[in-house]
Amino acid sequence: MMFATSQSRKAARRISIAAALISFASPVHAQQQASAGPPSPAPVSTPEKPTNNYWLYVGAESADLIQRLRFGPNGFVIEKTIPIGELPTEMEGPHGLAISRDGKFLFMTTGHGFPDGKYWKYELGPDTLVGQGLLLGNFPATIDVTPDGLYTYSANFNLHGDMVPSSVSVVYTPESVEVGHIVTCTMPHGSRISPDGLFQYSGCMMDDQLVEIDTRAMKVSRRFSLAKGKEGALPADGGEMLAMWIDGAKKISKGVTSDPAQVGYNAMGGMKHAMAPSSCSPTWAQPSVNGSKIYVACNKANEILEIDRDAWTITRRLPTGRGPYNLAVTPDGRLLLATLKPAASFEIFDLASGKSLGQFKNSTNVANGIAVSPDSRYAFVSSEGAGAAPGKVDVYDLRALAKVGSVDVGQQAGGIAFWKMQPAMP
Repeated sequence: MMFATSQSRKAARRISIAAALISFASPVHAQQQASAGPPSPAPVSTPEKPTNNYWLYVGAESADLIQRLRFGPNGFVIEKTIPIGELPTEMEGPHGLAISRDGKFLFMTTGHGFPDGKYWKYELGPDTLVGQGLLLGNFPATIDVTPDGLYTYSANFNLHGDMVPSSVSVVYTPESVEVGHIVTCTMPHGSRISPDGLFQYSGCMMDDQLVEIDTRAMKVSRRFSLAKGKEGALPADGGEMLAMWIDGAKKISKGVTSDPAQVGYNAMGGMKHAMAPSSCSPTWAQPSVNGSKIYVACNKANEILEIDRDAWTITRRLPTGRGPYNLAVTPDGRLLLATLKPAASFEIFDLASGKSLGQFKNSTNVANGIAVSPDSRYAFVSSEGAGAAPGKVDVYDLRALAKVGSVDVGQQAGGIAFWKMQPAMP
């Protein structure tokens, strides 16, 4: 009975996540506008068969599984299934996945479990757990790893807690030790590190902010307001209200933490966090290939904002389909990719022109993550599904602009990360 009660509670939480995120997106589809630029690549009539094998990992949040997938000339298959977690009475929920550049390690966050999610490290190939899980902030979600593989940055989303500012956790990967806990904003999400490893970016879903962290100093270096009509630079320290929250958390915890999410709204005397109605609700912040631009998915406004890193100003607005959620750029810098969560779709943009090359319906509903092959040829898109239905991972040929494969995976497929590619054997 305790098991059933726990599972029901977790299921209700997961339903609330999907409902909350879907409700952020306006039902009005923004009109596509193409700016001047070179012509878009034309899709080929018949996609060419892959000549390489491609491997990736996907997490199934409602099944407590990580699955290794292989796509190649012989099709798209699940190659291995790895159970995760340590509590049989809890759905712990693999949420964020990131793989070190050398392909040796997978870093994962679980958003649920007791007390509220952890960081995990796996050795790839044998897919074995390296050490025990590490407690971070509440509901660690999106994770990324620095180019040298030494640090991960995890956005502590805090969906199940009070509506208070939360944080980004920094973990030193060789020893699996949290070395930084940086209070940023309310519901940080979409943790991505610049190609040079110098900055980490995330969006504040409830504060309409883009936050930049200097990875050398491990502190917030800049903020940008994404609120309509109020776009522009903000004080890096977050202003007086955030300072009050941080100071209050320090006093209540007697210096143990400065994270308001870890002491809670009631402990702070019911002090309200000053939040204006969200007009952007950013769910992802994706640096360009050279790091000169930051692309922000405005889930509520149905658009992607392009922000110049040096000038710290908006340089373009790209109208999207309903509810842009996760973003990726191809390694050749040519395409920007977006999942449209409530629209159960995937959209491709030509970055030179800013033009949408098309929207593609995924194989099931609630679109989630994107992983791209190093040759910029394929995009792998995870979709959660609904209820007991399996999740799906679709593969899109970015040259042909067509879906060329799909595989059933565990329920609520979300976090996804590319591992490696090799020439297929004749």
